[in-house]
Amino acid sequence: MPGTRREFITYSSLGMLSAALEAATAQGPPAQQPTPGAPPAFGTAAAVGPEVSAATFAAAEKLVQVEMTPADREQAAVNWRMQMAPNYELRVGPRKVALEETLAPATLWNPAQVGIVALKREKEKAPGFIRSAATHTSVPSSDDAIAYATVTQLSRWIESKALTSERLTQIYLDRLELFDPKLHCVITLTRDHALSQARQADTEIAAGHYRGPLHGIPWGAKDLLDTANIPTTYGAEPYRNRVPKANSTVVARLNAAGAVLVAKLSLGALALNDIWFGGQTMNPWLLEEGSSGSSAGPGAATAAGLVGFAIGSETEGSIVSPSMRCGITGLRPTYGVVPRTGAMTLCWSLDKLGPMTRSVEDAMLVLDAIDGQDPGDLASVPGPANLPFHAGADVAGLRVGYFPAWMKEAPATDVDRAALETVKKLGMTPVEVSIPDWPYDSLNLILFSEAAAAFQELTLSHKVDQLKSQVPDAWPNVFRQARFLSAVDFVQADRFRRKVAQEMARVFSQVDLLLVPALRDETLTITNFTGHPSLTLRAGFVEVSEARSDWAPDPKHPLPKFSPPRRVPHGVTLIGQLFEEGALCQAGMALEAAFGVAGERPPGF
Repeated sequence: MPGTRREFITYSSLGMLSAALEAATAQGPPAQQPTPGAPPAFGTAAAVGPEVSAATFAAAEKLVQVEMTPADREQAAVNWRMQMAPNYELRVGPRKVALEETLAPATLWNPAQVGIVALKREKEKAPGFIRSAATHTSVPSSDDAIAYATVTQLSRWIESKALTSERLTQIYLDRLELFDPKLHCVITLTRDHALSQARQADTEIAAGHYRGPLHGIPWGAKDLLDTANIPTTYGAEPYRNRVPKANSTVVARLNAAGAVLVAKLSLGALALNDIWFGGQTMNPWLLEEGSSGSSAGPGAATAAGLVGFAIGSETEGSIVSPSMRCGITGLRPTYGVVPRTGAMTLCWSLDKLGPMTRSVEDAMLVLDAIDGQDPGDLASVPGPANLPFHAGADVAGLRVGYFPAWMKEAPATDVDRAALETVKKLGMTPVEVSIPDWPYDSLNLILFSEAAAAFQELTLSHKVDQLKSQVPDAWPNVFRQARFLSAVDFVQADRFRRKVAQEMARVFSQVDLLLVPALRDETLTITNFTGHPSLTLRAGFVEVSEARSDWAPDPKHPLPKFSPPRRVPHGVTLIGQLFEEGALCQAGMALEAAFGVAGERPPGF
């Protein structure tokens, strides 16, 4: 072989390439020396990988929608193995490099980029975290009534020693065992661990060491958060025996707050929809349909009063959708506010962790315990000693943006339109806003590429074939398809992402928050990619005549139909300014009180 990449270029003509390679291998490097100062050149690396031809490129054009001339294809085929194929050496060798699961990409998404927004929490002193005042309500005699109480109320009972953590934990453990056969929301029940934590909490509180609002409160973790010596399965068959040695940062912080882990809750396999290796997690309001995903277990368990609160995750809708369907509150914080250290990675630049609760204030109580920077998550951002939040803040005068056309068409309902009227009644100011009609779904190239990279070994080893769902819109097919996405289009999508973020900055220069139909595709996609915080809360009820599903329609398996229609909860979503979860939830609390529907329970639970 030639001694340098520059020398190799003399062997790369169209007509002599194969003969030159053969001769070079047999005879060794040529005697001539390279011209001093000559730089290396592209297309002169050692040939690797399988042979390709013009026909190979003709077939590949159909996948990437690029048309080449016959001469272009011939030229591309001649030096593909020297110019482009070396990029695959990282994966297939001969100098293959192992990339650890914890290794993040070098490029980070930063929602507070220069030119978009200043990180207010670094510039301004936080005004503090002020929760609602205690109401001195007596503990109900019914275990069911206790189970459905909010964290806001449960914490007051535990702080005053009117209720012990052990009794509350036992209530939730019993309910988890009683109702899980209907809901399929529990992957691992942590009975012994939970009772040990609860007894420790009671001992500390009795001794005057009260840690705060989450002390002694039972909770459930979406089963992608690592828990030391407790299985963390990702809801996926290949990982069902996986037992981590250390806690994720969020679990460690909730342990430090004195919270009691009662269950690892289900998620759709590898964080997609609501089907996992144990079955499908069901909606407690309508048992004929799934609870939606991928935070399926947290949604169902919180709605059915099986936990005090839960932690879910969202990449593109996985907190919002189950919160909507199950009628609970879901807070998706600004990207980077909650560290993901020790959580399953699906998409480095999109994954977010957040609370799923039965009230808006509960969500803020939980967020206050888990936010803040962690060195294990390079995207995490510093937080103040206390989140800026005041439960009794006056919301009059807040500018609430809305999209007029969206309020007139599906998926908006009368509940969404009534919510806009409630905004006016509370003294907030509705403001019409608009965004360009751009192909926002094209941003999903980033999600598909990152997810396929995160689970590359699972895909290439064919272990992904073990997942229960093998339909076209499930991860196995998406991961395989993503191998054929264009790197150039990835960069263009990334550039488009910045353009979309700039457009959202323009919108938020006019308003303080947005009110949107929770499942509007554009807002789910846009705000997840820009990193804006989202609050979904129950706003009323609607009637459905057919079960709903996260999956693409399958004519072979039609969804159940109902006559008469069934009554189910319906929510709205508020989108906040970056890093303004406190203001977002202050508005949410005012709306929650005005709606007056948060307390109704699913029948049969």
